[in-house]
Amino acid sequence: MHIMAKKQYAVIGMGRFGSSVANVLSDMGFDVLAIDRDEQRTQEISNVVTHAVSADSTDEEALRALGIRNFDVVVVSIGEDIQASILTTLILKDMGITTLVVKAKTELHGKVLEKIGADKVVYPERDMGMRVAHHLASPNILDYIELSDDYSILEMKASSNMVGQNLKQLDIRARYGCNVIAIRRGTQMNISPYAEDSILQNDVLIIVGHKDNLSKMELSYSK
Repeated sequence: MHIMAKKQYAVIGMGRFGSSVANVLSDMGFDVLAIDRDEQRTQEISNVVTHAVSADSTDEEALRALGIRNFDVVVVSIGEDIQASILTTLILKDMGITTLVVKAKTELHGKVLEKIGADKVVYPERDMGMRVAHHLASPNILDYIELSDDYSILEMKASSNMVGQNLKQLDIRARYGCNVIAIRRGTQMNISPYAEDSILQNDVLIIVGHKDNLSKMELSYSK
């Protein structure tokens, strides 16, 4: 049952990073509203996301008109204009957005964003849009690495419904077509775990699989 799929995301700024986040969240089946000042950019993403709108995010009335307060998570990914990024963040925080994720251009910009209330600050050089999107969709996802166009590896913190079961009982391979290739427990790494190995709280599973299968698995284990 994909309860999480009802979550709604708004992504402001359709540069490389913003469009990457919007694309991945859409692929995972979430409702995504894409916003950019540039009409051409919103046009380009419109066939991928649920809604694409051309609007100025520093205009509070325009954001209210879009019903942005109804979104669970808002990602601010404004590129060059640091002032617009800060102003947009202030407006959204003031509106009471629950989770506000903002892209920072520099360390200093990031510090300012944290001070004015951004819940998470990301630096695209260090955090690829894809990793951020997977983490937003499922807080248990610690890392996401693309091996090829089709296959990826993800690091996933054991969710509450995994704890106490062994790999045989979870049967991730049969259910999702993905393979648990290692289990990290504290500083210990168990490579090629056995079917009888039980999952404990705070364990981290390293799983490899086709992107589509990994997405299905992520959503079913999301809290």
